Amino acid sequence: MANGHWTLDDIPWQAFDPSKVDPELLKIIKAASLVEYNGRDYADYLCNVFPDDETFQTAAKAWALEEVQHGEALGRWAELADPSFDFEASFKRFRDGYQIPVEAAQSVRGSRSGELVARCIVEVGTSSHYASMATITEEPVLKAICQRIAADELRHYKLFYGYLKRYLEREGIGRWRRIAVALGRIGETEDDELAYAFYAANERRRPYSRKLHGHGYLKRAYACYRLEHVRRAVAMIFKAAGLNPQSRLAALVSQFYFNFLRWRSRRMAAA
Repeated sequence: MANGHWTLDDIPWQAFDPSKVDPELLKIIKAASLVEYNGRDYADYLCNVFPDDETFQTAAKAWALEEVQHGEALGRWAELADPSFDFEASFKRFRDGYQIPVEAAQSVRGSRSGELVARCIVEVGTSSHYASMATITEEPVLKAICQRIAADELRHYKLFYGYLKRYLEREGIGRWRRIAVALGRIGETEDDELAYAFYAANERRRPYSRKLHGHGYLKRAYACYRLEHVRRAVAMIFKAAGLNPQSRLAALVSQFYFNFLRWRSRRMAAA
């Protein structure tokens, strides 16, 4: 799918090395492919929240196309790594069990500025997530895909941050509200979306369990992170929340959050 940036044809598929596929990483790639491929629903939701901003709607639709392409690339890689994986069938299973409220006429964050803060947080999370996987994987095709997606997600952060600055001038929500939205969105990392995607992509025996399948995804995802990824993510979160990204507090939060992710991953693995 061409989008004016990179396409699936730019991925060095011929370099795929099955001997370097990490089966644990493969499980979260399968789940991530379903979430990314669902990007059009989020664009529909955003267009409903910003019905009178045609410029933003155009940007949101273009963003969604890139998200869908991410899903296509990850899904194609997962099918190479595991020929028994059926990307389209797994996506249907995901959609049958999980959908976002696209019909909402107002942001669930309480304001458009709040919605844009939340979008920034999502892009921070995805950029750091794919950067971490690009760092740890030894499979060359997956590394190339994750590097491209991480760069896209960083650009998406800048896109939404630019609109955030514009809407802050109109709505003027305070720093504490921005912090509250950011913290709330971070907390949603452990909601049903990733858990159900992990279930739809990987489970064939047990019924869906938010705790079981959420932990199945997160214990693997959290283990991927290195301190440099967390530091960059925290700096970007601080910026979106209206805090100083270069402050001593940012450095302390980065170290604390990195330690928390490692502890959380170990605890989930041991459960």
